[in-house]
Amino acid sequence: MKASTIPTLTLAGGALCLDFVNTVDDYRSEHPSEYLTDYAALAAWGRHVEILDPERMKKLIATAAQRPEEAARVHQQALALRAALYRLFTTRRTNRKPQAEDLIDLNELLGEALSQGRLRLVEDQYLWHWTGKSDNLVQILYPVVRSAADLLTSDRLASLGECENCGWLFIDTSRNHSRRWCTMEACGNRAKARRHYQRSRKN
Repeated sequence: MKASTIPTLTLAGGALCLDFVNTVDDYRSEHPSEYLTDYAALAAWGRHVEILDPERMKKLIATAAQRPEEAARVHQQALALRAALYRLFTTRRTNRKPQAEDLIDLNELLGEALSQGRLRLVEDQYLWHWTGKSDNLVQILYPVVRSAADLLTSDRLASLGECENCGWLFIDTSRNHSRRWCTMEACGNRAKARRHYQRSRKN
């Protein structure tokens, strides 16, 4: 998938870090589709979730084009982080122990992110601001790891759900925690259609 498809990506996670994890089309497919195909797509996703403004997105994409080897490394770092977060969240959800390497990787990037983080007052609200050079290609991952740390240490983690169809993760705020799909429009209807097809074949 190209960066131009990113604005169509559904944000169903309920937390920034989960929306980042959900940038694979279908975890349960033998051939899942990748949204974050390169650094430009990663930057487009950052704009889609509003952690980058349009000017910062364009700046990072231009910098990535000028420093392709570094951009490729950061892109791979993003994919590795996403895989680590997926494992951390799914093992926690099923009461299994996480891989030590995944927590180490998260903590290393989290330490870097927090060293660049500052609070600033915007109107009447305190917001995180990330200092450092504006052309720092890794900066796009800083809000993601902070979101992951917040969720992993939050009571909301107990409400973590997983789509029965595609494997996307989400915070289940439904009554009795009965949510089964990332969205009814996508996977809910897809699952219904699949069950209908299987019943029709038996008849």
